Amino acid sequence: MQTIYPTLFRRIDAAPYVRRRIDTPDGDFLDLDLSSRNNKKAVLILHGLEGNSTRKYVMGMVHMFNKGGYDTISMNFRGCSGEPNRAMRFYHSGDTGDIATVIDYIFSLQQYEQLHIVGFSLGGNVTLKYVGEQGKNIDPRIRSAVAISVPCDLMDSSVELEKPHNVIYMTRFIRNLEEKLRLKSALFPGKISLTGFKEIKTFRQFDDRYTAPIHGFNNALEYWEKSSSKQFLHQVSIPTLLVNALNDPFLGEGCFPFDAAEENPHFFLETPGNGGHVGFVTFSDPYYWTEKRAFDFIDKGL
Repeated sequence: MQTIYPTLFRRIDAAPYVRRRIDTPDGDFLDLDLSSRNNKKAVLILHGLEGNSTRKYVMGMVHMFNKGGYDTISMNFRGCSGEPNRAMRFYHSGDTGDIATVIDYIFSLQQYEQLHIVGFSLGGNVTLKYVGEQGKNIDPRIRSAVAISVPCDLMDSSVELEKPHNVIYMTRFIRNLEEKLRLKSALFPGKISLTGFKEIKTFRQFDDRYTAPIHGFNNALEYWEKSSSKQFLHQVSIPTLLVNALNDPFLGEGCFPFDAAEENPHFFLETPGNGGHVGFVTFSDPYYWTEKRAFDFIDKGL
């Protein structure tokens, strides 16, 4: 219920976005949705798998930080902004090149003295991987990061999603990804085959056939191994918070990196008993618990 309720029942005002399209080094594009109040502080927000900047969890975070004196930049991953991207590739859980391009663009505006990052689910894995990869070389203007409901061990999460209690989620993800592949197949005739797609029931099958080869990996196992953020957490050098609910239906035991939190003074792990996957519903407040938690961590260092 925590997972499903916000999508079905949460009422939230649309964010006051202004869209900016930026080019990527490989000739593609990314669409960013900015909510600006001419502040000197900004938050970059990354959505989850097959989400976009209009998802309620993203807009809730936008309203929370705008109210608190921050501009926000909501990044749409390739092909998630309502228009297919140009290249055959799209996005994946370990792609930190695009977030680097976005951050370069944000700083090119010469408006912000500090930047923070908030990522959800897949976007949370990208956030943690990016911060970990940068390590001590991270731009000093990037002050902190928050990641919510993150499958930081992609293999473990994929195994969990194959279990019977997750069939409704898996079916929906696969159906959405099929629609995206059909668009790609039309743009790149002969390069993407959908023959036998109906036999695909799991991420292992999908990633083996599509995600891995399209993005330069040999198979799903290599993709998961190289893209999981868990292995980079020991290199995090700025205050970084991971919030994973213990009842998150998408996460296996490997997605709760207690050891990394104990060993790295910059990395913090919180594991509420309830919250589901990107849920954390608060019925008595217009802002959900994670929105207030992210703001307190970023703005107050709590």
